[in-house]
Amino acid sequence: MKPDVLIYDTTLRDGTQAEGVSFSVADKVRIACRLDEFGVDYIEGGWPGSNPKDMAFFEEIRRCRLARAKTVAFGSTRRAGIKAAEESNVLDLLRAETPSVAVFGKSWLLHVTDVLRVDPEENLEMVGDTVSFLKQEGREVIFDAEHFFDGYEDDPEYAVRVLEAAAEAGADFLALCDTNGGTLHFRIAEITEAMGTKFSVPLGIHCHNDSGLAVAGSLSAVRAGARMVQGTMNGYGERCGNANLCSIIPSLQLKMGCECVSPDQLSQLVDVARFVDTLANLRPSHRDPYVGESAFAHKGGMHVDAVRKNPRTFEHILPEKVGNHRRILVSELSGKSNVILKAFEFGVDLEKDTPETRQILEEVKRLGSEGYEFEGAEASFKILVQKALKQHRDFFRLEGFRVSVEKRGSGGEVVSVATIKVKVKNEIEHTVAEGEGPVDALNNALRKALRPFYPSIRELKLEDYKVRVLSSEQGTASPVRVLVESSDGRDIWGTVGVSENIIEASWRALVDSVDYKLLRDLAGDKESGEKK
Repeated sequence: MKPDVLIYDTTLRDGTQAEGVSFSVADKVRIACRLDEFGVDYIEGGWPGSNPKDMAFFEEIRRCRLARAKTVAFGSTRRAGIKAAEESNVLDLLRAETPSVAVFGKSWLLHVTDVLRVDPEENLEMVGDTVSFLKQEGREVIFDAEHFFDGYEDDPEYAVRVLEAAAEAGADFLALCDTNGGTLHFRIAEITEAMGTKFSVPLGIHCHNDSGLAVAGSLSAVRAGARMVQGTMNGYGERCGNANLCSIIPSLQLKMGCECVSPDQLSQLVDVARFVDTLANLRPSHRDPYVGESAFAHKGGMHVDAVRKNPRTFEHILPEKVGNHRRILVSELSGKSNVILKAFEFGVDLEKDTPETRQILEEVKRLGSEGYEFEGAEASFKILVQKALKQHRDFFRLEGFRVSVEKRGSGGEVVSVATIKVKVKNEIEHTVAEGEGPVDALNNALRKALRPFYPSIRELKLEDYKVRVLSSEQGTASPVRVLVESSDGRDIWGTVGVSENIIEASWRALVDSVDYKLLRDLAGDKESGEKK
């Protein structure tokens, strides 16, 4: 079935203009294949005339059998004073051998006179000649009217003439671009609707997010008649980014009734968004709509109680529709419902009015007053619950530790050494280890002590370490909160520790991290035994 709205992804071209974003050729091929599997209609791969890497991508992607998406080579209209058939950048679009090409042309008179510095009539000829030549060569042509909305506000007659030049030359789509990202969404709707009455050629929309309205502008354009939406995964793009397809696609499909991808494909949205973030080497934004980790996270006690009774009370869609899931946060703001639902996530059934539930809630509030928070430290919360239910197992007991930091010479290296004594299974283990810093040394010493008893501890890795000063009033004596993120290669979990001493706070977080790993291993061993 033909989709109501065509999704045009420009992550691999416009998205790479974002600060800090760069993809190798192999990365771009992997992303293109994942986007095709997800169900986008067009994948703009790059500007073959601008750099060898983009042309290499087009050569590689031709070897892949994309199921649905058309690849698109991007470029500009020809230069003044030269025919399109003789322009190297235009010819490079053909060498890319893509079924579709996108060419941008100036539709704002300011750019024609001040940037291109050509006669306005010459600019129209550049647009028409380029589009006509590419059509003659058998390509589907998408004309991007760059700065269209600014151009229309400045000189509507000339902006429309630019579209006419592209349409008369045979353009298959006219994409209206809010290149500066400054047009308000209701003006985008009004202007798009006006263009729909003038042209039979399908319209597209290309918004940037400089006013924080790229998604709103894109949806408004669709409502006004646009049938192609251009954007990027996770909103990558120059300056403030492009329109975020991770917000646009579910909004179109779930809120506006526009078919874009299948329901099964839509449920992969979170995975696709994180896949692209991973290859871009960027940490996913947890506050992003639909796909962010916090998109369906509930913290306030009254909210959680309402969600427990009926999720629709505080969730605009079912999170599973986009591949996300509900999260219950636990803090000093929590009520009993937070504790019950959070414990349920860990496989622990609690009743609302039991001594155990009240005890856990009181402990959460007490620790919260000391500076603990469990939003990024759910493993610490699970351990807290198990201790309250007297289900926790002590895998080791600290007898003592010492951490020293030594600088050898005025220009020498700084060496951190940790000595630790723990009691494990009625045996005393005394170890020493160095590290990149005092916390790393302490972590190394603890793991060294535990390895003979728990070999799986070798899998444990410290992925992230954050310190926050909770109150600056006491200066260097202020309490600090340490959040530790750990992994065993299969899962990632967070733990927390608070103290006026940063080493002690780190120790508490490290102990919870190790306990959680060993608890998981113990549960896995029990499950394997039961299956046997």
